[in-house]
Amino acid sequence: MIHMPRTLPALRPLALGGLAVLFTLLPLRGELAPFALGLLAAARGREGWLVFSATALTALLFLPFSAALPHMACAVLILTAAAAFRGSPLLRRRAPFAAAAAAITASVGGIYVVQALDPVGELPGYVAFSALTGAAAYFFRPLLQGEKDPHGAVFLAAALALTAGEGTLLGISPALTLLALLLAAVPDPTGGLCLGLMADLAWGRTVCTAAFGLAGAALSLTGRRLARCAAFALAFVLLPGAPVGEGLLAALLLLIMPRRLLGGKRVLKAPPPPPDPTPALTAAWKRRMEGAARALRDVYESLSRPVGVNEENPAIIFDRAAERVCRDCALCQLCWQTDYTATFNAMNDATPALLERGRAMAKDFPPHFSARCIHLTDFLTAVSAELSAFLLRRQYRRQLEETRRSARGQYAQLSDLLTATAAGLGERVAAAPCRIGAALRPKEGERVCGDTVVSFPTEEGKWCLLLSDGMGSGEEARKESALVCRLLRQFLESGIAPEPALRTLNAAMQLRGAESGSFTTVDLCVYDPQAGEAAVYKYGAAPSYFKKGGAVRRIAGNSLPVGLRGTSAAPDVTKLPLTPGSFLVMVSDGVADPTRDEWLLDLLAGWEGEDPQSLANLLLAESAVQRKGCDDCGIQVLHCPRETAEEV
Repeated sequence: MIHMPRTLPALRPLALGGLAVLFTLLPLRGELAPFALGLLAAARGREGWLVFSATALTALLFLPFSAALPHMACAVLILTAAAAFRGSPLLRRRAPFAAAAAAITASVGGIYVVQALDPVGELPGYVAFSALTGAAAYFFRPLLQGEKDPHGAVFLAAALALTAGEGTLLGISPALTLLALLLAAVPDPTGGLCLGLMADLAWGRTVCTAAFGLAGAALSLTGRRLARCAAFALAFVLLPGAPVGEGLLAALLLLIMPRRLLGGKRVLKAPPPPPDPTPALTAAWKRRMEGAARALRDVYESLSRPVGVNEENPAIIFDRAAERVCRDCALCQLCWQTDYTATFNAMNDATPALLERGRAMAKDFPPHFSARCIHLTDFLTAVSAELSAFLLRRQYRRQLEETRRSARGQYAQLSDLLTATAAGLGERVAAAPCRIGAALRPKEGERVCGDTVVSFPTEEGKWCLLLSDGMGSGEEARKESALVCRLLRQFLESGIAPEPALRTLNAAMQLRGAESGSFTTVDLCVYDPQAGEAAVYKYGAAPSYFKKGGAVRRIAGNSLPVGLRGTSAAPDVTKLPLTPGSFLVMVSDGVADPTRDEWLLDLLAGWEGEDPQSLANLLLAESAVQRKGCDDCGIQVLHCPRETAEEV
């Protein structure tokens, strides 16, 4: 494939300079040279200066002044824009700077159009040149970067053909014939339309776009080679004014051309699609996640092992104080050798008072010791200093142990998350349909409900229902409950199992609650249609209700809401069979008082409908009578239909 290799530093400048000179020497229709300006816009750094020098010098020496002046103005502006945006992300992308090059050409051309004797007649030519400049900058850029871009190579070949002019040989245009042959490299309608549009813009034609588009579509057809070549030739014959001779010659050349000339069998047939790498990538990511999970689990287990550090003995306080004060005392031998037992007991008796108060006083020691000590004041000062250091070391060790426990928990949770995610990779099951109803009502006097309800299917074919009740009511409560539902939904939709997801959410919300003081209930139902089972997870949530026929079962939990320090790591979990015709009703505590919910049990037991939304509306209306709107109300109802039905 044609590209500008970076491995030939001596030939590359010659190639760029030669292209710049050629594109400038042979301007389209005797005016601007859009391909030279596009090459300048695509070049960077020293190559940009090389192309600018080549095209500017060629324009000044060989073009008429009326053509050289607008060409030089465009070149200077393009080079200035490239210097001004050096290092900007805009310059690293093809499309924005290609559009900028087209806009610069259009702005310079606009000045000449306004001053022309026939502005309307001059306008199409300058619009065409601006479009070709932007297209050249777009397609030349990957070639200059050494990329193997088939579209850029075809564009370069087409530009060279168009620059050669409209000359004919025996009534046939070699340039148009070459353009038609280039369709074999891009056998599709889009490639044909682009090549035809290039010819129309460059030479002021109006039929090449349609003819080349139809010819490209003919080459993309499946079937025998002769039939495709015949359809290719027919595309030029059917359109009035199309280059019939060039099309027929190109069809003949394509028919006799060796298949390997332009890339093997791809000459009249698009290449087969590459194999789907998704299974291999999925397996690789699964292995990596499982390896990372094992590594994190090993770290967790290593942190869980005892480190062998014992609590420091308070006796070290008196030992160090005695080293500082008693070593040079006249009574040192008497106190610490002859009467060592009495001195040891005196220190031992004083220890509880010292640790409680945080400093030493004479009354902490027995009279026989304090009366005999001739350096008591210095000894008390030394003991107080050593006691302060002892307490600081104890506090540091306890904080370090708390940090170790927190780190162990985080490593364990992250390991569980990766393990659960890896287990779900590659498993894609369509979720069976179910029917869901939901209803919300804000507290009396509030405009916004602080509860949030969410339901969605997962890629494993399960249905998840979320109900969260934020602390308090109004907008702040709504933000907290919506945040919890959004985070938990992201975990579950990414394939993480409910329990690891909930434990991670609980740890995160505890950190958040330590600053804000807020907390939120979490009520999650995960329904697996394949197993016919539903699992209910609760963090401080109100009871849920399982209805099958006329029997109703209350599902409650004892855990605290997320965000509170005392909340256990694991939620309350209840699993139950959800057979066809049964209902699972989730409510917030604003709907019914958990200690006085007899009315709700009776209503569910006597209800004989099949529509979960009607049941949710009925519960919401009845709760307004029972609770008088004293709190936000949120309701979600999951119904397993007896026959296949769509979600409500």
